[in-house]
Amino acid sequence: MPGIHTHLSATAICAVLLIAGCSHQKQASAPPPKPTPAQQAELAATGKLIFDQTPQHAAAYVGSQLSCGDCHIDSGKAAYAAPLINIANVFPAYTKRAGRVISLQERINECFVRSENGKPLPDDSPEMAAMMAYLASLSSGVKGQAYPERGFVKVPDLKGNPARGERVYATQCAVCHGVNGEGVPPVLPPVWGPGSYNDGAGMDHVEKMAAFLVHNMPQNHPGTLKPQDAFDVSAFIDSKPRPTMNPKYKGL
Repeated sequence: MPGIHTHLSATAICAVLLIAGCSHQKQASAPPPKPTPAQQAELAATGKLIFDQTPQHAAAYVGSQLSCGDCHIDSGKAAYAAPLINIANVFPAYTKRAGRVISLQERINECFVRSENGKPLPDDSPEMAAMMAYLASLSSGVKGQAYPERGFVKVPDLKGNPARGERVYATQCAVCHGVNGEGVPPVLPPVWGPGSYNDGAGMDHVEKMAAFLVHNMPQNHPGTLKPQDAFDVSAFIDSKPRPTMNPKYKGL
């Protein structure tokens, strides 16, 4: 039976070589070592800088003059201003906009291509690592706990009137955001025009903006807008020009 013996030996050799090759591939693609607590804290601090001053610290990926913290107030911690407490423990999650389960990295990039009117952060970029670390820091110690103040406050089903909203804007908003909606970046964000969010952003929806405004604005007297005033000023702002979202990012 020498022929059979030779065949089995060759097969065994091939198997050994295959296993060795797989082992080598696994070593070559091994993930980087997990950051130490000190490194993770440093990454999170950088992520907070990006969050609070996005155009300055992630300039290559930003096209607007808005920062993440302009909508997610108090560095993502303010109640009913789309707070991000516990967010790292929520994702991956199904989102209505995407129509599928998405990762936290994809959710971050939804904001970059819409509210920031920019382009996605690569998953392996320093900026993404820093953002993920910061969001993880906001989620530490709260896993499994509901966060009742997530999102925005509930608002009644109202219709906004842009003409009335123009008057509300002039008396309540223009002092910070400018007569022409240009704001005073980076301190006060533009609300329309070339430096604002694009037409794919969440704030480009009257009801969503009204829910944000009624609880959080005006900044010097938050919570003083009546729901109808919030809808009216949202309708006025929504009637103004802003950038068009880049169609190649519609999947985000």
